[in-house]
Amino acid sequence: MQKKWFLLLVFCCLFAGSIQAQMQQAQELNARVTINSDKVEGTNKQALTTLQTALTEFINNKRWTDATFALNERIDCNFTIIINERSSENTYKGEIQIQARRPVYNSSYTTTTFNFRDTELEFEYVEFEPLDYSETTLSNNLTATIVFYIYTILGLDFDSFAPKGGTPFIQQAQKIVTLAQAQPGWTGWKAFDSSRNRHALATALTDNASDIFRTLWYTYHRKGLDEMAANADRGRTNILEALPALKDLKSAKPTSVLLQLFVDTKLDEVVNIYSKATTQEKQAGYKMLSELFPAETSRLEAIKK
Repeated sequence: MQKKWFLLLVFCCLFAGSIQAQMQQAQELNARVTINSDKVEGTNKQALTTLQTALTEFINNKRWTDATFALNERIDCNFTIIINERSSENTYKGEIQIQARRPVYNSSYTTTTFNFRDTELEFEYVEFEPLDYSETTLSNNLTATIVFYIYTILGLDFDSFAPKGGTPFIQQAQKIVTLAQAQPGWTGWKAFDSSRNRHALATALTDNASDIFRTLWYTYHRKGLDEMAANADRGRTNILEALPALKDLKSAKPTSVLLQLFVDTKLDEVVNIYSKATTQEKQAGYKMLSELFPAETSRLEAIKK
């Protein structure tokens, strides 16, 4: 009898450990969704509050990869939707700002990995309507847009840890673009409509010139920022030596959306990194970056100090 009780106790401990391990695993994203409709009078605020909650649950509760994430490894991100117009009772037009961050190894610092403003958001939503997504068919422009950015966030995050590690997710984002283009009336997905829409972003991340950017992305994060905890000078040097790749990208694709993505996501951080550089490095860095981004010279002035 004692043996049976012992075996039962062992089984219960193993079962409890298994449950605890499963509870420690988490979905990939820790997202905050905000919907602002202050610009539009008479908007159904309750419906948009319901949508805000539904989108938060949709993003955070679904598994988007086969990778195992611990709770503290989830990717922090923000989706901010601003409603500019309501063209009918259930149809909204506006924009969406997406940001994502990842922790830097052995530090309390987090670095932005995605910061993008999409001004071509138009969608229909009826309160309590379920938010569905299928990899083979798209039925709603809003969920298609959200999932596109989820896979883009994952692609850039995984790219920051391994060379082109985010390829499966970037390819999935491109697949969504292809499917969405077949939908009449859906904005933000068409080629040549804008140099900064979803089509432009997906194309930039998948064409041959993207190799330059994605190699830089890995070096910047894994060999640069992540190295700084162990050796700040070596990490900073790796970043400064990698940045000239942006000149190659501009030469290959002068209007690439990835150049603006780098400005919006990384420029202020780069300026801060240069604060510890040598005078010669600062002078060279200011010259290179001001030539690359002439509209940003005021932000670059701090490099010369």
